[in-house]
Amino acid sequence: MLKVAIIGAGAISTAHITAYLAFPERCQIVAVVDMYTEKAQKRINEYGLKGAQAVTDYHELLDQNIDLVSICTPPYTHAPITCDFLHAGTHVLVEKPMASSLQEADMMLEAAQTSGKLLSVMAQNRFTTPMMKLKDVLDSKLMGPIVHVQVDSFWWRGHNYYDLWWRGTWEKEGGGCTLNHAVHHIDAMLWMMGPPVELQAMMANKAHDNAEVEDISMAMLRFQEGALGMITSSVVHHGEEQQLIFQGKEARVSAPWKVVASTARTNGFPEPNLDLEQQIQKLADELPDVIHVGHAGQVENVLNAIETGSTLLVDGKSGRNTLELIVGIYKSAITGEKVTFPLEGEDAFYTREGIMKNAVHFYEKKTAVENFEDVEITLGRKLES
Repeated sequence: MLKVAIIGAGAISTAHITAYLAFPERCQIVAVVDMYTEKAQKRINEYGLKGAQAVTDYHELLDQNIDLVSICTPPYTHAPITCDFLHAGTHVLVEKPMASSLQEADMMLEAAQTSGKLLSVMAQNRFTTPMMKLKDVLDSKLMGPIVHVQVDSFWWRGHNYYDLWWRGTWEKEGGGCTLNHAVHHIDAMLWMMGPPVELQAMMANKAHDNAEVEDISMAMLRFQEGALGMITSSVVHHGEEQQLIFQGKEARVSAPWKVVASTARTNGFPEPNLDLEQQIQKLADELPDVIHVGHAGQVENVLNAIETGSTLLVDGKSGRNTLELIVGIYKSAITGEKVTFPLEGEDAFYTREGIMKNAVHFYEKKTAVENFEDVEITLGRKLES
């Protein structure tokens, strides 16, 4: 029985707690940590975590032989907490984004390598049937070479969303919607496409004058094999439609699921390629559904890796790749220049201090609320049809 601790009792902690409770024969939550002890105790009471202790300071757990922790704290705290637990001999599942800088991400990767413990970065959108099927269809190459990818990470957040004390600042949140909302869709795109070689980006803040950071960004990408891409990250889109579209030379597939294939008439205009559409659809239909979805799916993957040595689907390197692309978007949007990858240690945007020094402040944060009312949060669409 693996001993688990939840670090941070905010809204996202409920998804982690529920995920672990799906595997009662394999793990037990023994502690919930929060700087507000009453929040930790509330989670314990809410989910009936018998025997779990409410802890104010995570350092108290470093010598208690915890097997696995979920880190659900603000982004600027991820690196020190992760490194402390890894060096203490504890496996780590850390919420997105992995860190607020590439330097911090590299510190986390080094700690994982030195300690020999597992580091996984939360990317629960991979653990859904539509995403798994989309990945397998792309890997089949039935679509031909990919020529264009479109990522629409559309969300909507009210003005008061950024009133929370740590949100909306470059220092503590590390960025806006690009880092903290589009991160999941960017992760999925990189999982399926691999990294781009260059990008050009723009960003703005159009609806949240209580935040330093962006509430919308757009980036144009070029990949190694020549494919182009577009990423739109937003918290100003009513309706919150989110989608990933992959255009191959022979067909298009997407999440939410849609398959379209075309062939040319004698004048070059399109007509449906029904045979290829049916072939792709048959492949998708025959792929198995995911049993444990979202956070539970990733928790299962981490538990399997701990117990059997199997491979993590989302490891620390994956988390760093996603962060590197996001930092590249910020660098391009701030400087107005085209960014090429990789971003190395001498780059002005490699450290959190470098990002803060160069970052554009759209507005200065005016409001600081310690806690919001404990209400349900949205984790995004399931990208299903």
